[in-house]
Amino acid sequence: MLQFSIDEEKCIQCGECAADCPRSIIELEPEYPRIVPGKEDNCIQCQHCLAICPTEALSILGVDPDKCPSLDAIPSPDQMEALVRGRRSTRRYKQENVDPDTVNWLMDMLAHAPTGVNNRRLLFTLVDDVKTMDTIRKEAFEGIRAKVQSEGLPERYAVFEQFLAVWDKGMDVPFRGAPHMLIVSSPDDSPCPEADPYIALSYFELCAAAKGLGTVWCGLGKYALFDIVPELGSKLGVPEDHKSVYVMLFGNPDLEYHRGVQRENTAVNRVKM
Repeated sequence: MLQFSIDEEKCIQCGECAADCPRSIIELEPEYPRIVPGKEDNCIQCQHCLAICPTEALSILGVDPDKCPSLDAIPSPDQMEALVRGRRSTRRYKQENVDPDTVNWLMDMLAHAPTGVNNRRLLFTLVDDVKTMDTIRKEAFEGIRAKVQSEGLPERYAVFEQFLAVWDKGMDVPFRGAPHMLIVSSPDDSPCPEADPYIALSYFELCAAAKGLGTVWCGLGKYALFDIVPELGSKLGVPEDHKSVYVMLFGNPDLEYHRGVQRENTAVNRVKM
């Protein structure tokens, strides 16, 4: 049930909810908005109708509009520029757990990341305990060593033999000694399985930066867990049909950057027809 309801005392019959519905399932009939009969199953639960109502008259999915966040606190362009320019890939972390409330907030924010065709079938595999992360990295290196000794590594992953050598000296190159890890994966039959994990991780990265956390996109971890030692990726709970998968490391940084950098984007293809 959509639990679609209208507070007639607040509703000004502006029609914005009907005009903005992506699936055109809302109509003004006779005076107030309602779901077109027979079209309830077409709702994609985007909540656009609730968000666009200027008087908090509309509720859907049991959501109370009075409890929804105001948009008055959207960052200014200068604030967004500072956040984006100041974002760094962090490769040095404190060996401690991030505050659980902060982790929970970040995971809540992921519910708001867009997906292709509004298809929310992503799986977020979270490692938020430093001891668990240590176990994972140790099993990963044990698996890599076993592959090297038994059958060798494909040329594409030959560099992992060098990582083994420095691992034996106490250095973790693929996982950067990070205390936490987020794996985002998508089933193959999703409408946009390739893009959705990257979109979600992009949102996660900026939200983490706003909380003062460090992050790094971890292609090496992805190779280790899902290409070289795929049995470990399965052990973490990532389904086999989730072929589109990526890894991000995060935690409290053991460093401090003091300024953003300067870059120029020279690869802009402007089209005029």
